[in-house]
Amino acid sequence: MKTIAVIPARYEASRFPGKLMQILGDKTVIATTYQNVVETELFDEVFVATDSEIIFNEIKNIGGNAVMTGSHETGSDRIAEAVENIDCDIVVNVQGDEPFLKTEPLKQLIAVFKDDQEEKISLASLKIRLHEKEEIENPNNVKVITDNQGFALYFSRSVIPYPRETSVKTEYFKHIGVYAFRKRALLNFAKLKMMPLEIAEKIECIRYLEYGMKIKMIETDFVGVGIDVPEDLEKAREILKRNH
Repeated sequence: MKTIAVIPARYEASRFPGKLMQILGDKTVIATTYQNVVETELFDEVFVATDSEIIFNEIKNIGGNAVMTGSHETGSDRIAEAVENIDCDIVVNVQGDEPFLKTEPLKQLIAVFKDDQEEKISLASLKIRLHEKEEIENPNNVKVITDNQGFALYFSRSVIPYPRETSVKTEYFKHIGVYAFRKRALLNFAKLKMMPLEIAEKIECIRYLEYGMKIKMIETDFVGVGIDVPEDLEKAREILKRNH
């Protein structure tokens, strides 16, 4: 089973333009993410997929693999274009703005497909438990609810589930935007039109649910830093200092 990682990388992020080219330690955010993914040694190949010559050149300059793509609304659409002519079975989408992703959660995602002999699962992703009220209510944190077998029921920027019954302890999970796809499912996904719920929430994996597909969610306790806004970059710099 040939497994590759692809990091979708857009220069013009709406909330923090140019964030992937910001310096984190002695490297850019995108270079840090790329090298951390390579160092897991889980993948046959690692690529960055981008529509930015700046990012393309950055990865080439560090000796990495980069693929130029057209302009896309979502990372999954970008990856689908990038992998069309790459021979592989499983494609893991690692976010370019999650520089500190660890080996174990990626290993767990890949294992979902190794264990799925009947090939019923076409997409797997990660979730982490949320405890703090402000984290639960933060619309930058996408929440996910699952059925009793760990398949996603819905993703939202709103608080889900809504705690109307206060006598019961409600659990909350944040979706971490790392996906593992079967290649053919990814290519099919990219042909599907965006539907109203995905457009409203701006959460690409809702498209899967709207078309009736299954997403297996794996719980992880790994806490990374997704760099969405300038304050997140400062947090990431602090973590890097502590770890060195």
